[in-house]
Amino acid sequence: MEVMAIDRPANITSFDFVGGVQLLQGEDVRRAMPVVLIGICVSGAVGNLLLLLIFIRDFRNKKGSEVKALLSSLAGTDLAILLLCAPVRAVTYYKQTWTLGSFVCSTTDWFQHSCVVAKSLVFAATTRAKHTLGSGASTGSCYSPMWIHGALMFIWVVAMMFPIPQLLFASLLQYDTDTVCVFDVPVCASAFMNLFYKIYPTATFVVPVIFTLAFYTKTLYTAVNHAPSAHHLSKVTLVLLCLSGAHGFLLLPEWATFTWTRLGYNNPPVGLIISTQVLLYASSALSPLIIMTMYDDVRTGLIAICSLGTCRRAKRAPEDTCAKTEGNGAEVGSANALVSAVSNEKSTALIPDVEHFWTGRRNTCAEVQNDPVPWETEAKML
Repeated sequence: MEVMAIDRPANITSFDFVGGVQLLQGEDVRRAMPVVLIGICVSGAVGNLLLLLIFIRDFRNKKGSEVKALLSSLAGTDLAILLLCAPVRAVTYYKQTWTLGSFVCSTTDWFQHSCVVAKSLVFAATTRAKHTLGSGASTGSCYSPMWIHGALMFIWVVAMMFPIPQLLFASLLQYDTDTVCVFDVPVCASAFMNLFYKIYPTATFVVPVIFTLAFYTKTLYTAVNHAPSAHHLSKVTLVLLCLSGAHGFLLLPEWATFTWTRLGYNNPPVGLIISTQVLLYASSALSPLIIMTMYDDVRTGLIAICSLGTCRRAKRAPEDTCAKTEGNGAEVGSANALVSAVSNEKSTALIPDVEHFWTGRRNTCAEVQNDPVPWETEAKML
């Protein structure tokens, strides 16, 4: 698995592909990578959509909290990465050249980096949010929409401003008969960009991740020492610790290779670059799985949504059953009427001898002494 050599222009100090590695030699990568990326996209999109539905249901039922608001923003960001960024890489790996135009070439890396930076800052913002450890946020009483909206607006403004160089220095390059999308920094901007690419990963990834992991580790340590009972231990804090840890672990190779190539060093192996991109999208698909399995409120909401879907399917079944039995209803009714008529006729019909006997008894007066049983008369006389 190699890349066709492209001569770097003399006035360019940093040179790299944008939107996925292009000009790859080998059919295995061309076939396997789109399948892997599409599989991650589909599974991750389903999980994040379910997560958003659960949070929307909780907010409608007045069970929202600041943590749920931030996690819903995180799910929306992951959904954008999986639906808007990963398909671009899948198309690029399949075509092995750039076929999506200049606008997508300029914006694809900028938008992906904006989402990734926003995720790191959202994790850092969750340390300020109120959660179940002594705050009562599970009931929604401490939910502050104004603070959440202001924090998310600030996060997205910062996240969209930091990767602006990815937007400015991305351009199309003609290579023989093919077109590729590349990132090239001219010599006049090399000094500033070298300083920028040392500050950018540190401020947007390293510091937020370390701060978040340290905060939640300390919070759990304090909770275990001062409240050893499981009732007082915040499961939400454990969920956020696992989420931030998975985010930092899976995105660390991507940030390392990105910084290495942007600082002008030799490009890392192609296999490593492809693996880091897969891990980036896998982190967006893994987040809803962690939340659904560890967060009690989310798991309860998932069960409720599944039960609602099952009940709707069950309601349709009796209608179909009644519709099937309606065609035989007349036959069943006529059969029941016939049985009741026959039973009535049998009950009214009497044996002829018994009927004559009772008729004679009814027509006989009490004064007439024609009783066939003499001891009845004697009993009356006594």
